[in-house]
Amino acid sequence: MHLFDDPLFQMHAERALMLIGRGGAEYGECSVVAGHIPAGDRDAWHRAWSASAARVAAAAEGSASHGHRVSAADGFWRATTYNRISYQPLFGFPVDPRLAAAFKRERECFARMAALADRPVELVEIPFEETTLPGCLCLPDADRTVARPTLVAVNGYDSDIHEMYWSHAMPAVRRGYACLLVDGPGQGRALIEQGLRMRPDWETVLRPVVDYAVGRPEVDASRIAVMGWSFGGYLAPRGVSGDDRVAALIADPGLFDPLDAMPLPQELKDQLPDADPKVLDAVLAPVAEDPVMRWRLIQRALWVHGLGSLGEYVIEMDRYRLSGVVGGIGCPTLVVTNDSDPLASQAQLLFDALNVPKTLVRFRTEDGAPGHCQAWNRSLSDQRVFDWLDTTLDRREGT
Repeated sequence: MHLFDDPLFQMHAERALMLIGRGGAEYGECSVVAGHIPAGDRDAWHRAWSASAARVAAAAEGSASHGHRVSAADGFWRATTYNRISYQPLFGFPVDPRLAAAFKRERECFARMAALADRPVELVEIPFEETTLPGCLCLPDADRTVARPTLVAVNGYDSDIHEMYWSHAMPAVRRGYACLLVDGPGQGRALIEQGLRMRPDWETVLRPVVDYAVGRPEVDASRIAVMGWSFGGYLAPRGVSGDDRVAALIADPGLFDPLDAMPLPQELKDQLPDADPKVLDAVLAPVAEDPVMRWRLIQRALWVHGLGSLGEYVIEMDRYRLSGVVGGIGCPTLVVTNDSDPLASQAQLLFDALNVPKTLVRFRTEDGAPGHCQAWNRSLSDQRVFDWLDTTLDRREGT
């Protein structure tokens, strides 16, 4: 699965490669794309992945025009992925017009796939403050008279509902669950097209989502679970705190007070939130020398949060804490940790702080599920998560 010596490009490519097992990409197509991208050339990256997406989408259109629904849906699904991968290195503010155009093509391909899918995939708008949030309700079959246990999926930083379709909806509907995907502030369309930035008080985001879910006849309001992945491992626990309508919570991985895990001198942490951003900038300047960290923090995080410097980012992250609200979590909780995922370093802290029925699931190297959020073995991850969820909601598959 190694396509690039450049660690940043390899990281982005893996976002496509991990979807191979569920039809969202093909290795042959990805390897051909890689052969057209010189080292470090972001412009060539965008052109090559966009061209591949266009070819695959055109073939899918051809299949659709002749009534070959399965072939068309498969093609639009892969084109969705390739359009998303094409703009990953372009992250940042102001928004690159090429990123906005590629995201629009991603949305269009996903909508075409949804219309052809063998199980219902409904694009929805969820009322939120003075606007709406993009969502997607996925069902195990076309019977809309049955109220089903439902998984509400909470995203992280740089993903969107289209990527969450493979990670959350596909395994959920196979097991008889409905699955509601949503992009909140700082995520997907809400960020790219609506300009909504990330916020720490995710309860203000999740409660309207749950409001929407309980209003749908396909959703069993007594069996709603919430699962957050990546930075959603903070957002989901924060969101369900104080909401007794949620019957189960999964944090993958569990986060607690993310700032505490950052390698900053303690004397600077002790000055927060009143630390001087310029002083913090000077301390954090070496971060920009690493291309992966530069992308994660300077390009991605500053855009997501609407900030101008790393110093401002550190001060902002001091607001993202579960320690003050964890007592409000009232439902059984599964906390995921993974020995190969640095973001999981606080999972034990979250687990220890919970005062509800709780389970800690640990993925180790020998389990064959390495990577952030078990990216390289979602089948094993799904097995452990959904088996726990079935038991917690006192159900069996299809009931």
